[in-house]
Amino acid sequence: MSSERANAALTAAGRRWADGADEGTRHVKSTFAGLDLGTGEFAEGVAQALVRVEDLLLTELSSGDEILTEAATHLAKAGGKRFRPMFAVLASHFGPEPEGHDVITAATVVEMIHLATLYHDDVMDDAPLRRGAMSANARWNNSIAILAGDFLFARASRLVSTLGPNSVRIIAETFAELVTGQMRETVGARGGDPVEHYLKVVWEKTGSLIAASGRFGAMASGADADRVEALSRIGDIVGVAFQVSDDIIDIASVTDDSGKTPGTDLREGVHTLPVLYALDGDGADSVRLRELLIDATTGEARPLTDDAEVDEALALLVASEGMDRARRRLAQMADDAHAELAQLPAGPARDAFTSLVNYTVDRVG
Repeated sequence: MSSERANAALTAAGRRWADGADEGTRHVKSTFAGLDLGTGEFAEGVAQALVRVEDLLLTELSSGDEILTEAATHLAKAGGKRFRPMFAVLASHFGPEPEGHDVITAATVVEMIHLATLYHDDVMDDAPLRRGAMSANARWNNSIAILAGDFLFARASRLVSTLGPNSVRIIAETFAELVTGQMRETVGARGGDPVEHYLKVVWEKTGSLIAASGRFGAMASGADADRVEALSRIGDIVGVAFQVSDDIIDIASVTDDSGKTPGTDLREGVHTLPVLYALDGDGADSVRLRELLIDATTGEARPLTDDAEVDEALALLVASEGMDRARRRLAQMADDAHAELAQLPAGPARDAFTSLVNYTVDRVG
């Protein structure tokens, strides 16, 4: 495989070749999540796998009628991080056959499922954009977007059937977790612990599919049961941890130059982990936050539409104990992931996962 082809693969998956002395010593580094793939044969092998995933993904989604193909490939062609197939490919390096076709199939399946959920999420959220382009529901309509998502689920189901009945069962269970998480988020905590409710939703909507990515990649390469379970648990932790770090950044970016627009969740009436912790306090700042963020009549979350209120809420949150508690919980997740990684054999795949876990904490400052 040429270095140009490897470069194209990583670029398509949201990655880049960093500067190096020559073609043989170039350093591959993901633009997503600080994922450091090191140099040489391992990085080249990951790039080759991503090329094969991209090819299989577009081939599988281009098998219908013209209108169906256009809609079904809309998000795939818009790009994206391809984090889940990358996770599966890395997990495959803990088994004896990381270059097998089943690994590519497994990695493609989890990306298809992820893309399918994005179509449905955009309909539910009435989102006009996805990955910098018009969402499918905005370009066509809600019905087309829903049917395109359904088609991706169908193609993923067909493809996973080639991996055997156990893989079909795992994907069916993951489908159920994704739907349950969306339903749980929609109906709310219903008087339960809001923090545990939020973390459960995050695991079901995000962590469950990343856990399946780790499990699938390891299984497809013939890894033993202990390694498969460890990689699934690491996926659980990483999926939740990245959402928690995003929660923190949504607030903390008001004080840095990250380029992010702070307070997006507050404007949408979404109470994330640091907000929930801050609202639970007894001090005057927590009282004021409850006045700003909770509707006094209904007791429900109140979206902030006034810029001055957003600024006030952000200032209170940045200085709150809730932010410190969220950071501590994130650090504990990272420690848990490192403990799982310590049980896996040393090598470039474990190094890559270690860099990924470290970044979950480093990125929030």
